[in-house]
Amino acid sequence: MTVQTVTVLGAGTMGHGIAHAAAAAGFQTRLFDVSESQIERARSLIDGIFIKAVDLGKATRPDADAAMSRLISTTDVDAALRGADLVIEAAPERMDLKLKLFADIERSAPAEAIVATNTSALSITEMAGTLTRPSRVGGMHFFNPVHKMKLVEIVRALESSPDTIETIETVARRMGKETVLVSESPGFITTRVNASIGNEAFYMLMEGVASARDIDKALKLGLNHPMGPFELVDLVGLDTRLSILEYLHKSMGEKYRPCPLLVQYVKAGRLGKKVGRGVYEY
Repeated sequence: MTVQTVTVLGAGTMGHGIAHAAAAAGFQTRLFDVSESQIERARSLIDGIFIKAVDLGKATRPDADAAMSRLISTTDVDAALRGADLVIEAAPERMDLKLKLFADIERSAPAEAIVATNTSALSITEMAGTLTRPSRVGGMHFFNPVHKMKLVEIVRALESSPDTIETIETVARRMGKETVLVSESPGFITTRVNASIGNEAFYMLMEGVASARDIDKALKLGLNHPMGPFELVDLVGLDTRLSILEYLHKSMGEKYRPCPLLVQYVKAGRLGKKVGRGVYEY
């Protein structure tokens, strides 16, 4: 299937990055969110990414202007979905929110449109099962920040058709991404490994093995990780990480039980950079 129009549902941290990637790749791009203020913020962030790219010589001003002209934003989900070739769902990691958007997709998107979810852990098969044609659904897991991170995990759900997976991979590559193909399992590749590392780091912090800064330093300098586990969780959001661990714990057993210290931090409102305080203060 040839994709010309991409609709992104959700203008948050991941959604605005995906919309930027789609517009930059030449797709007619529609960005939906229920919040007008969130859309305005997303457009400002996307424009800022283009401005920086121009300043660094990675894009020309005419190309950046052309990409922004391909980006339409709206709070009308039906208008956003009408005529879309590919729909990328990018709501927060809550199944109820995602299923609501899938109901919108079933109602308003073309029957032949390919549907991708940006979930990092939740069951794509469960989401796909709410559509009349679950074969048109697959996973398209981007990484934050989207404009810097090269990887997209492409996830094959139980009934994803070969054409669905091929279309999603073609779009990802046109966006300049490298891809890996994963058969659906909780957490896929990266989230499952990252959640384990981050959870173990919290246990070490809780047990007084080392300070957060020294644990981060050890993994960066000793294992060549670009970010330490606490730097990463502050970027991702402690509430997001906790939600993922709770899902993995429910799906795969005790080894994924969230560390009590992580649970305590979330209850205290220490959610990471987005609120100015997580493991570290900002």
